[in-house]
Amino acid sequence: MSASAGLLVDADPDWKEVEAAMPPAPQEAGLRAFDIGSPSPNAFFVDEGSVSVGEDGVVRYTLVVRTPGGAENVTFEGIRCATGERRIYASGRKDGSWVAMKNSDWQPIGDNTYNRPRAALAWDYFCDGPAGPRDRKHALQLLQQRRDLSHPYGGR
Repeated sequence: MSASAGLLVDADPDWKEVEAAMPPAPQEAGLRAFDIGSPSPNAFFVDEGSVSVGEDGVVRYTLVVRTPGGAENVTFEGIRCATGERRIYASGRKDGSWVAMKNSDWQPIGDNTYNRPRAALAWDYFCDGPAGPRDRKHALQLLQQRRDLSHPYGGR
């Protein structure tokens, strides 16, 4: 499913994004694996300690991608369910610090290989069409159980 699927609402002209505070570095014990719905040699995780739902409706989280060879990519990201967009705020360093992304604009969530983890988080976990999770607790509940896409409206 992509942003052009027609399920999303028009952007709220009065919407304002709240400032995103960088989370602490991810901790191994807080990493939750998730299925991206397509074959990949990589493993994908969300740091549960970083998950938040802002007053602006944006679901923010730390994404950790691990390759079979042991390389790791850590990013702090946001998903806006209402518009089907994603944003990468920062990239994580080995020392636990963050480097803000130079190009951190909101982008449509595409279903290509690079964006597949974001598409999976949006459409298979966090977003029910244009509706996002109510709060952090709800977002964590959604993350723990992948949506059954064989049921109408992604029933669980």
